[in-house]
Amino acid sequence: MTLTQKINNAFSESGTLSQNIQGFKPREAQLEMAQAVGRAVKLANSAVIEAGTGTGKTFAYLVPALLSGKKTIISTGSKNLQDQLFKRDLPTIQKALKYKGKIALLKGRANYLCLERLDQVIAMGVLGDKSVLSDLGKVRKWQAATQTGDLSECIALAEDSPILPQLVSTTESCLGSDCPNYKECYIVHARRRAMEADVVVVNHHLFCADMAVKETGFGELIPEAELVVFDEAHQLPDIASQYFGQSLTSRQLFDLCKDCTIVYRSELKDLAQLGKAADHLQKVVQDFRLLIGEGNKRGNLRELLQNRTVVEGLNKLNDTLEFLSDVVKKSLGRSETLDKIFERLAEIKVKLKKLSDTTTVGYCYWYETNGRAFGLHITPLTVADKFGEQLNTQKIGWVFTSATLEVGGKFDHFCQRLGIMNAEQMVLQSPFDYAKQSLLCVPRYLPDSNKAHTLTALGQLLKPVIEANKGRCFLLCTSYFMMRGLADFLREHSDLSVLLQGETSKSRLLEKFVAEPNSVLVATQSFWEGIDVRGDALSLVIIDKLPFTAPDEPLLKARMEDCRLQGGDPFNDIQIPEAVITLKQGVGRLIRDVTDRGAVIICDARLVMRQYGATFLKSLPPSQRTRDLGKVIGFLKAQGS
Repeated sequence: MTLTQKINNAFSESGTLSQNIQGFKPREAQLEMAQAVGRAVKLANSAVIEAGTGTGKTFAYLVPALLSGKKTIISTGSKNLQDQLFKRDLPTIQKALKYKGKIALLKGRANYLCLERLDQVIAMGVLGDKSVLSDLGKVRKWQAATQTGDLSECIALAEDSPILPQLVSTTESCLGSDCPNYKECYIVHARRRAMEADVVVVNHHLFCADMAVKETGFGELIPEAELVVFDEAHQLPDIASQYFGQSLTSRQLFDLCKDCTIVYRSELKDLAQLGKAADHLQKVVQDFRLLIGEGNKRGNLRELLQNRTVVEGLNKLNDTLEFLSDVVKKSLGRSETLDKIFERLAEIKVKLKKLSDTTTVGYCYWYETNGRAFGLHITPLTVADKFGEQLNTQKIGWVFTSATLEVGGKFDHFCQRLGIMNAEQMVLQSPFDYAKQSLLCVPRYLPDSNKAHTLTALGQLLKPVIEANKGRCFLLCTSYFMMRGLADFLREHSDLSVLLQGETSKSRLLEKFVAEPNSVLVATQSFWEGIDVRGDALSLVIIDKLPFTAPDEPLLKARMEDCRLQGGDPFNDIQIPEAVITLKQGVGRLIRDVTDRGAVIICDARLVMRQYGATFLKSLPPSQRTRDLGKVIGFLKAQGS
């Protein structure tokens, strides 16, 4: 039987999936997508597929992958989806198809407990807050029973516990096969399982990190595959850019200092100079952070390095690294950890040299500060050449899918960013009846943006609608200023329960939102995508304005300048397509099921007043439309009755 026939069989009315999965109903769009994935495997070509919410895209790529019997990598945009795939969707299909192949989950090293680090923390006592001692107890108890070492399974530990960075290794600090715990190492075991598996579930960060490592000629984590599927593929271009660049962060430098201190205190107690040199480097790094300026910001590194004081600080950092390197060099061979530290120092010095020479074209030089931390970065303006080379030289099937890839009916923007050529392209509409299930409103009489009273005026305009709906609302903002301002306004003028992003973990916020009646969740970026709230708990999504990235964001600014130099139009070629994709993600939070009902309000008159508004509207689901908030209230009340 051919793969095409097997796929048809699986998805037919009385086929394998209908017989073995409770509640499974065949969907035409799902079968169309599955056949496209089948063709990508068979012909070793690329397919770019936008599959609207409710298409069932996960089954549409998993079934052909398993039926093909080919070695498959599935890469997701988030660890949440990675876990959901591995723990829920894959086992369901595996069972239905009686699939006998091996399946593995592989995450980046920061997700796994490092046994060597755990030993060091126990030996040295926890650095920092004494309250994390209880967290150490929780980890030790969990570690005695875990098979995988995946820290997300240690549920007794808060996801932002301060002990976590002390318990994981980085690429720089890992001792590899020289580590005393190498045989028991959780990462080594996870990689081995991935190498031996027929289907491996990874995430985009790990895939791109591996691609960048392969490029330098070193070994690879992810085994060779015959089919690669990227889910949530709209995130891929930005993630890939990070990995084909260079970064030096205060965290890397502080980790280096800490590891020097550990070696001095535990292995080489006669090497007092190592401890002093590490302390001195720590102080120089802290001083350099102060030179960059206060607050949390992102800026142009080329401009920053025109400041003489900053350049002097960078030179001092370089001299201090040289001195530490000389100290370490004298004791090479006495400790495996110290030998590794010497290599890390050499890599850091090379990075620092590259960052100081800002003349290379085709790259964005930028920096960011956050609290007491900083990062200096060089990021390529495009990964189309590097990513495209992988796509076009390897004879394997590549599938890119997401609910948001096309802009105004075309995939040009997405394909150009990744260098995808000659791909089969497909837009599969959602099976939801948006015209019945949803209403889109761009209100009249919106306050002028960027005025002192905008926030209050917007709050007053929206409050009656939110209250008429008894909350059950996501208020998605494009800035932290608007997010906090609107949350404060609602807390002051309304009795609704207002939940604010950042006040507790993302998962806890969602639990509270679903559990507490009359809730409004006010949030920014991280709630625009990957959030799935079905049913009555959510029937109103409000977006404060079109999500254009601030044009002074250094990476965007550099890409826009580059586009202009090449004769393009940065606003039409870059800013609009990216804002359209983000807006589609935000709007997509509302209708998640055939029974969902609700309204989306976008508080931005540019949608109807500017010519480019048509591009946005064309890319949104075909909901009923109105400009009258009174009609929104009527629609919501009719749905709730």
